[in-house]
Amino acid sequence: MSYREGHEFSLKEIDLTESSDVDFGKLSSEQLKELWRKTVETGMHGLCFSLYEDGQRPGDIITEEQVRRRMQIIQPYTKWVRSFSCTDGNEFIPKIAREFGIKTLVGAWLGDDPEINEREIAGLIKLAKDGHVDIAAVGNEVLYRKELTEDELLDFMYRVKKAIPDVPMGYVDAYYEFSVHPRITEASDVILANCYPYWESCPLEYSLLHMKQMFAQAVEAAKGKKVIITETGWPSEGGNLNAAYASEVNAMKYFINTQVWSAKEEIDIFYFSSFDESWKVGAEGDVGAYWGLWDKYEKLKF
Repeated sequence: MSYREGHEFSLKEIDLTESSDVDFGKLSSEQLKELWRKTVETGMHGLCFSLYEDGQRPGDIITEEQVRRRMQIIQPYTKWVRSFSCTDGNEFIPKIAREFGIKTLVGAWLGDDPEINEREIAGLIKLAKDGHVDIAAVGNEVLYRKELTEDELLDFMYRVKKAIPDVPMGYVDAYYEFSVHPRITEASDVILANCYPYWESCPLEYSLLHMKQMFAQAVEAAKGKKVIITETGWPSEGGNLNAAYASEVNAMKYFINTQVWSAKEEIDIFYFSSFDESWKVGAEGDVGAYWGLWDKYEKLKF
């Protein structure tokens, strides 16, 4: 099945408890898996595109064929796709997404290397001018990583806005950064907020409520501008971060809760992520490799 209007299974019909979570109490393990699968098949607003197979990592050159194969897998399930870079094969993502009728949030990856930054910005502008970009994201968590100053980031944002004035433009970072950096919020056409209860050690049973609080903080900072949740997710294995436990059950419950809330409240969410990526183990600990709805072999989980 694929995403379509009027699908016989409607997320809006799922009852929520007073705590704002789906009531999973009476579901067996098999019933939970069935509900998760139906939720995936009903479709979602957006997916973050996982580019790298086993043995690959950022900096490797990725082929157009690899991107097209993975895009074909996710196409029935999502209306939008988010990319993180405009070089080394990432530039194929928005082009091929268009072939499959998927809208695009295209990111330029910025950091502390001026040469790479220039290539990324040039790539983003070219993709937009070629008609492959629905929303342009100038940088991802570069303030959080402290790799650019606010003034340096603003220079990039205004350069992109001047070059492609008809394409909505924003910057992606943790939800609270938009409260801390009002000039970034002012420069953005849309507010692109990452919301991860897991990374804030939130127990699964309170995770949806916590994400709602994150979203509300971003909305307050946005002052009327549209807020899009550009990343949220829960790892299916790999241990725990204090009271936040990675497990298949928790990953399924979090995904279902997120999609039901998104459907009921009409909130645009890009779920992280499409496929498991093994290279992230070093960067994010054991859980880093297990955020996908599909495993590293491109098989739908659960």
